[in-house]
Formats: sequence, C-alpha cells, structure tokens
Amino acid sequence: MSKDSIAFDSVLDLCQHQHRRILLGAFTEEQRSLTLNDLTKIVLKYNHQTPITEVAEDVLTKIRHSLYHVHLPKLVSEGLINYEPERQLVEPTEQFDQVQPTLSTILDADPSLEAPIKL
Repeated sequence: MSKDSIAFDSVLDLCQHQHRRILLGAFTEEQRSLTLNDLTKIVLKYNHQTPITEVAEDVLTKIRHSLYHVHLPKLVSEGLINYEPERQLVEPTEQFDQVQPTLSTILDADPSLEAPIKL
C-alpha cells in the first residue's frame, strides 16, 4: 500500500461497528455512489431485518442520524468516502479501492452480511 493508504489496524477499527461494515459492504457490492437514504435502507435491511414499510419513522431517523453524525464522518476522516451533504450523496474514493481486498476479507467473515447487499 502507498504511504497515503490507511493502515490495516485502521481498517479493522472501521469494521468494529456493524453499521460501518454494512456501509462498506454496500460500497464493495454496488461500486457506485449511494444516497444517505439508500444507506439508511441498507442498514435497516441488514441490522434490523425489517422491511421499510413496517418500521417506525423514529427508527429510520435514528439510523439516519447515526450515519450522518457518527459513521459517515469516521469513513470520511479515513479517506474511504466523500460525502456531499447538500445532495446527501456518498461515494467511495480511490483510497476505498486500495483497501477493498482487505475489506472484502473482513466482510466475508461477517455472518450478518451473508446475503448479497442489494438496494
């Protein structure tokens, strides 16, 4: 990895929380930009196993706030994603591409992500 790449320990730290593993898995699978709304639905699907039509609005708000205030900033600070708040658009960076093999190995070991992540 280049000197700009994040260290293996940092990747492990990022993967400690299930919501971040879900986000990283979504970007690994989709290989494209996703909206905050898309990511909220993905976390709901994999963390809560509840269809969006059956969930209370406060649950969606809580997930959205945790992504916005905790998980996205942590991924931005490590250089794995860019986030455009005005458009609520999140996209993986070149740095993400560099650590994707390590991420894939970690994510493959997570039994909660066994099903493919699709919108």
